[in-house]
Amino acid sequence: MITVDSPAAVLPELHAWEADGAASAEALTAWVSARLAAHEAALTALLAVKGPRTPENSLRLYDEAIEQLNLAGAQAGILNSVAADRGVRDQAQIEAQRVAVAVAALSLNRDIYDALEAINVEAASPATKHYFERTLLSYRLAGVDKDKPTRDRLQTLHEKAARLGLEFGRNIQEGAKAIEATVTELDGLPADYIARHPVQNGPEGSVGRVTLSTDPPDMLPVMTFAHSAALRERMFLAYNTRAYPANKQILLDLLITRQEIATLLGFRSWADLATADQMMRSAANVREFLSQLEAASREGAAREHALILDFARRQNGHGHCEAIDMAGRSYWYEQFRRAAFAFDSQSVRPYLPYPQVEAGILRIAERLFQVEFRRAEVAAWHPDVSVFDVFDAGWRGAPGDGWLREPGSPEPRRVGRFYLDMHPREGKDKWFSAAPVVTGVRGRTLPEAALICNFPSSSGTDPGLLQYSDVVTCFHEFGHLMHAILGGHTEWAGISGFATEGDFIEVPSQMLEEFFRDEKLLQSFARHYQTGEVLPAELIRNLKRAGAFGRADWVRSQLYYTTLSLDLHDQDPAIVDLDQITERLHTSFQPWTWIDGNRMYASFGHLTGYSSNYYTYAFDKVIALDFFAQFDPNNLLAGDAGARYRTTVLEQGGSKPGRQMVRDFLGRDEQFAAFTKWLNEEFDDGRVWTAGNLGGSPPPDAGVV
Repeated sequence: MITVDSPAAVLPELHAWEADGAASAEALTAWVSARLAAHEAALTALLAVKGPRTPENSLRLYDEAIEQLNLAGAQAGILNSVAADRGVRDQAQIEAQRVAVAVAALSLNRDIYDALEAINVEAASPATKHYFERTLLSYRLAGVDKDKPTRDRLQTLHEKAARLGLEFGRNIQEGAKAIEATVTELDGLPADYIARHPVQNGPEGSVGRVTLSTDPPDMLPVMTFAHSAALRERMFLAYNTRAYPANKQILLDLLITRQEIATLLGFRSWADLATADQMMRSAANVREFLSQLEAASREGAAREHALILDFARRQNGHGHCEAIDMAGRSYWYEQFRRAAFAFDSQSVRPYLPYPQVEAGILRIAERLFQVEFRRAEVAAWHPDVSVFDVFDAGWRGAPGDGWLREPGSPEPRRVGRFYLDMHPREGKDKWFSAAPVVTGVRGRTLPEAALICNFPSSSGTDPGLLQYSDVVTCFHEFGHLMHAILGGHTEWAGISGFATEGDFIEVPSQMLEEFFRDEKLLQSFARHYQTGEVLPAELIRNLKRAGAFGRADWVRSQLYYTTLSLDLHDQDPAIVDLDQITERLHTSFQPWTWIDGNRMYASFGHLTGYSSNYYTYAFDKVIALDFFAQFDPNNLLAGDAGARYRTTVLEQGGSKPGRQMVRDFLGRDEQFAAFTKWLNEEFDDGRVWTAGNLGGSPPPDAGVV
């Protein structure tokens, strides 16, 4: 992992879970301690360098220190999210805090900054110059040029912010709730879902009840399919209060801490500080972008809502009804799509058993990115985790036509490894994410990454059927994964994998989402779990038309989340009323009636990682759609777009500015045209739907309010 003459040459196992007794908290502490000691040794060697400083004798030692911090922080963070043993999760949180303290100390170490600033990079490669300039900027934004009392205060504040962020996330992770439902309240839910939730009989004569959790495999079907408005509302409130009230004060404390950091550094607000080194550059630029989104989505969202509301009124016979609440939103979209597009999302589920979807995505990724995946029989942090090695395939032939390796060609070289932890279990993080495991460095270390997800699992008679939205999520996270692996071969650890600007990181994931809409690719893996029948083309076309309906509403949701994250970090936190601002912004951007008791801010996990910069998703959607438009719509795996995308974007990791990668792939800056076309696709054919000509009988207790 480290060069032979490096201060960090003798180290324990590469993975925390490989060490002797790794299941224990003590072993984890020892493993992290060894990594932090190697980090300190590299910094000591850096300061001891005599003579002119160069990238090889100084930046290399700094980068080795960064590599050790990355490794310790990544694996402590993973075990905090996924370890089966509560004691190990608790210790992992402590270790993650220790790493955060080291990160804060390094960012304010004036001696290290002075040593780095003295490096002569005139003859260095463009990637080295970019890393050098970006590193010095990060030091200045941390406050390294302030006096020592100010630096000491900043370090204390950064450590406090890291601790609060870890507590906030842990409360969400372990805040799962359970609700009870009667058998009749399960009307509308898929048969396999009902089969997974046996009735618990109460005392003689009482009504049997079913227990449901707020984990995504339980929660999402209820919100989409359950006819019972009462059940949907109970689930909605349980899900949106998972970490309330604990996280309310933690969030307020975090906002105050961040604002003090920004003030000490001379910024008006945390939002201005957090965007200073991003593609967006300032909070003002974010607001200008959001105003474009608002204008682009306003009319379409109003049309969508009017159609949904009129449909719901007629279906329930409540012509006087004025509104649909948040708990009814997904349900009524589903009901409308069934009537308007002859598309019932439950009809697709039998074609999407989880094992089949996973295998299909792996095959598509192999062809698109010209790689090969082989299952690796190695230990991971839990028996449920599957591990794959990634090989550079060396394919020849016509893309998409069953590529073949040329006879006599050398065995493909291994370029990385990934871990799939895809199903829920007790104590595990309950969301969907990609995470680095090992930072790759060219010639030194192969990159490793993990997906931590919560899809339904297959077991026994349960095929683990997914909703089509689950498959989109799976494609999304796999986009992150390939970015981490293919971008993990840069010269420097500090710019390896998806270490790009934070507001470029969602481009590869959102670009890959679009591949799910392709009929040929879908049919390559979507087969009925009982009959083997391929997903019918007509059903796919209906799925695509139904999926296009609701995009303006998605943009409005993004505006809501984005403006909330921005506003919370762009004003005096002493006057922030979390409940008031959350409700006010919801009412401003969304037509769905607010439900009292909704505390979504307490489980809005992106407030810790993305802080003020949730705009990343919408901003990167614009770029991602422009990228996707470069692929041949008749054969996405044909042509040179995939190879160019891999070379100019994914393989670059963070070795170039995001703006430059956009220009390298597109030959220009991104444009709104592809996004506008995508946003308006639902109305492009000129069809006007009215609730009066949509069939279907009114579902029981559908609950328009």
